[in-house]
Amino acid sequence: MRFIAIIAVAAGLSACATQEMQPTTTAAAKKAPQCWSGDHSKFFNLGEKTSIAGVSVECKPTSDGKAAQWVGAKH
Repeated sequence: MRFIAIIAVAAGLSACATQEMQPTTTAAAKKAPQCWSGDHSKFFNLGEKTSIAGVSVECKPTSDGKAAQWVGAKH
């Protein structure tokens, strides 16, 4: 009985070890940066404007383009 259990565990582990990873394309999976608003409990896309704590702001990319930040909106 113990032998069957050992075989079952070994078969399960070998099945996990032989699975191949699916190739991923980083270009398709990469999303544009977004800004988080705790006041609204959601993310905003680049260029979207809203009011946070009574201040008009716009979601703008950082200088390196890898992130986004809230910037005072120009009227």
